[in-house]
Amino acid sequence: MAKLVVEVLDASDLMPKDGHGSASSFVEVEFEGQRHRTSTKHKDLNPFWDEKLVFNIKNPRDLPNRSIDVFVYNDSKQGHRNFLGKVRISGMSVPFSEQESMGQRYPLEKRGPFSHVKGDIALKIYAVHGGVADGGDGFEAVEELLHHVDGGGVENQYSHQHHHHIPKHKESVPTPLQEKINTNKFDDEFYYKESHEKSKKKSKEKEVRTFYSVGTGSGGGGGPPPPPSEKPVFMETRGDYAKGGGAPAATVMQMQFPGQKPEYGVVETRPPLAARMGYWGRDKTASTYDLVEQMNFLYISVVKARDLPVMDITGSLDPYVEVKVGNYKGVTKHLEKNQYPVWNAVFAFSKERLQSNLIEITVKDKDFVKDDFVGKVMFDVAEVPQRVPPDSPLAPQWYRLANKKGEKAPDHGEIMLAVWMGTQADEAFPEAWHSDAHSISQQSLASTRSKVYFSPKLYYLRVHVMGAQDLVPSDKGRMPDTFVKVQLGHQIRMSRPSSVKHINPEWNEELMFVASEPFDEYIYISVEDRVGQGKDETLGAILIPVREVPQRNETAKLPEPKWFPLQKPSRADEDGEKKKEIKFASRILLRLCIDAGYHVLDESTHFSSDLQPSSKYLRKPSIGLLEVGILSARNLLPMKGKDGRLTDAYCVAKYGNKWVRTRTLLDTLHPRWNEQYTWEVHDPCTVITIGVFDNCHINGKDDSRDTRIGKVRIRLSTLETDRIYTHSYPLLVLAPSGLRKHGELHLAIRFTCTAWVNMVAQYSRPLLPKMHYVQPISVRHIDWLRHQAMQIVSARLIRAEPPLRREVVEFMLDVDYHMFSLRRSKANFFRIMSLLSGISYVCRWFDGICFWKNPLTTILVHVLFLILVCYPELILPTIFLYLFVIGLWNYRLRPRLPPHMDARLSQAENTHPDELDEEFDTFPTTRPSDIVRMRYDRLRSVAGRVQTVIGDLATQGERALSILSWRDPRATAIFIIFSLIWAVFLYVTPFQVVAVLIGLYILRHPRFRSKMPSVPVNFFKRLPARSDSLL
Repeated sequence: MAKLVVEVLDASDLMPKDGHGSASSFVEVEFEGQRHRTSTKHKDLNPFWDEKLVFNIKNPRDLPNRSIDVFVYNDSKQGHRNFLGKVRISGMSVPFSEQESMGQRYPLEKRGPFSHVKGDIALKIYAVHGGVADGGDGFEAVEELLHHVDGGGVENQYSHQHHHHIPKHKESVPTPLQEKINTNKFDDEFYYKESHEKSKKKSKEKEVRTFYSVGTGSGGGGGPPPPPSEKPVFMETRGDYAKGGGAPAATVMQMQFPGQKPEYGVVETRPPLAARMGYWGRDKTASTYDLVEQMNFLYISVVKARDLPVMDITGSLDPYVEVKVGNYKGVTKHLEKNQYPVWNAVFAFSKERLQSNLIEITVKDKDFVKDDFVGKVMFDVAEVPQRVPPDSPLAPQWYRLANKKGEKAPDHGEIMLAVWMGTQADEAFPEAWHSDAHSISQQSLASTRSKVYFSPKLYYLRVHVMGAQDLVPSDKGRMPDTFVKVQLGHQIRMSRPSSVKHINPEWNEELMFVASEPFDEYIYISVEDRVGQGKDETLGAILIPVREVPQRNETAKLPEPKWFPLQKPSRADEDGEKKKEIKFASRILLRLCIDAGYHVLDESTHFSSDLQPSSKYLRKPSIGLLEVGILSARNLLPMKGKDGRLTDAYCVAKYGNKWVRTRTLLDTLHPRWNEQYTWEVHDPCTVITIGVFDNCHINGKDDSRDTRIGKVRIRLSTLETDRIYTHSYPLLVLAPSGLRKHGELHLAIRFTCTAWVNMVAQYSRPLLPKMHYVQPISVRHIDWLRHQAMQIVSARLIRAEPPLRREVVEFMLDVDYHMFSLRRSKANFFRIMSLLSGISYVCRWFDGICFWKNPLTTILVHVLFLILVCYPELILPTIFLYLFVIGLWNYRLRPRLPPHMDARLSQAENTHPDELDEEFDTFPTTRPSDIVRMRYDRLRSVAGRVQTVIGDLATQGERALSILSWRDPRATAIFIIFSLIWAVFLYVTPFQVVAVLIGLYILRHPRFRSKMPSVPVNFFKRLPARSDSLL
């Protein structure tokens, strides 16, 4: 069957219809009773579609007598549509070949005498025999692929009379569309979504099945579509996206760039939080933990025992306590040969999972064969008192132990216990043994508890190497080629070789290091002589304790340099015994100080969480509080699926120097933590980072690494004060296999301001402390120092118990953020393009004013221009008043959701696997040489384009500089004579007259314009540049 293909390319200069100066337009095409439509382009007067609409031709011979009606509508939110224009095309002009067709622009026509229509639309229309494009499997195969991907098809938008069934035997046949996707590594990935009907259609209208997919344009990523002002280049369109076949009359395939997938977005939630319920709606026992859902626990504190009976022949016993509630059982450590044991253990049983009303606490004696019964105490859960902070802790009491029959006897001893019903706000919650951790050992229990960590206080250590005197080289016949090597811990830096080869060399070079409290390290400084290639000899060395180095606050005067004696390095004899040191007079001049006025960067400045100086005397008071409730996670992927288990998830949050870690919830894909933490805020322009990890150290595997599940970053300045944000954030991780969503993290966040004046004043202050601007550190050294600070922080936190492991710290601090990534480069490029789109829009608007596309607007601009020329004192007030009105108008459109990890902005949804493999490659590379060669050639290609753009910019700049350089004597002479004439003209002519003449010339009607470039442009392009001199 013959097919009619209508390619809707784009439209321009449409009539605004939504009341806000814009329109949400779509195109509907009608042919022989068949009606198909494109997707809706929201808020765009110059929409770009590039979509194919396919129709069946009942009789190809009658095509010249038929007409094709194209309607453009505005899709309003109220469920109806506004007419924007129409085009009627005769079938006589339709070619029967795609090669013979070409895109044409058609002016939009009015529907009636009172219609307000303007603009035009670009269409490409052709007919083919036997299918779309080149024939083949065509729409049946494409529809089959879409059914396979989307789980059985998409929703219908209009009523449909016929349904085309797809044979099952075609499912295994690879379609040309699939082959194209598999072979073209730069194509955007396909994204299909269902289009929902907003209003009821008449029963006479036929059904249209709408498929959303990628456009026919290819590129290096899923960036935004081309700007509306750029007219598409009409060329032969790839036909392998939809090759022909007997498709039903109402089957339509539309192609477009993918948007943000809904499962990658932030979802607002309404959990039952005490902060939102008010006094009368919440539980009266609720504490200050009002950003989390209250969880009730049964706490049992086993303190100690006394007067326990003798159970062994040794005259003592090895007691331990077993706490049992239903099927849950907790056990303390056993203490050898102790009749007065002290345990100080707390057990927490979730109230939701209590399986019994009885609490049985049994004291037993550890034995080789069978543990002996000592005594027990039983409680009724209904009689347990309720206790919630800020109430004081419940006082433990002595209870007499009873025998197995429940009879109490004085010879069984006593045990001190405290039993109460509390919440997660209880002080005992972090250290308690939880009933959900009943299956792990006591050794692994510590790695599941919630903890708070603090980063070490970091300082910059400045070592100014000035010179040395009376060096004694080993070879008396040559002058030493000296340099200085300074080492602090694992940090090693070397100075440049001295410019003068002498026994009294001078270097005058500053070296910076990162030091941490309590300053228990030593600075090792040695003077080295480069004897030969790769061979150095130590002429002298010295050890200086860091605690003896003076501190400098802010811009105080640097300490005076000091002479330090160099000691000859000792050598060991054959027996390993050191000889006596040889005394000599060599010394080195150093200026040492600890700069406490800097802020030591241990994370990227783009999402830094702390900008305060190291010295506590220079820190500003806090301006508010940040409260974060880590509620739960949902739909986590099973990280231990190979071991037959699910996920042992825990959260880590970092802000400033405070790190928090929630408890690990074992073997669940829907953990509920409900833990609340608080930070002091000193600067609103900071970022809090929250990561989710899978605990891989439950069974004592010290060599394993915790698996990253996802991360969330939230900038505090984007939050409204005193508002509670409860949202579910996607946990996205980029792996070599592609972007994966590991679940959602449910958070409650509140930023409270306690000093409004200080917070507003903070926006006028520099981000970093004063020392960073008075005595700046070079970017190259800052990056090296940041890496050293990250290493110190990770080395310190891994020594805590439970340790915050290196892979966790590196993931939270984004250690590899500075590494090369082609994906990140594309993302930054599209960010720049998005930034320039605003300037492009203003240029298009001004171009429309100059070309009188909207005469009424142009006349108003003329009037405003003349008013400002006559009253120039109104220019600045008008500009600032305009900014005020625009800002006030945009208030109702302000973002309601907090920022999150944007997969589309990061170019993570459609990155080619090879680009991801390159991003996750080690440094130096470990890939085969042919892959490295291919990536090098690709990088050369990208760099070639960048080189061309930079060359063009340099050319324009050199042309501007050559105007007065007499490089082109005629051009310079013309310019200076023209400048003289303009100087005289501007001197004798009032400024208002000149401004009016220039403005009216720029805004002149198109009737008085020429399509040729203007004289200044021609003159500028003829100026010489230095590109001719390049080899």
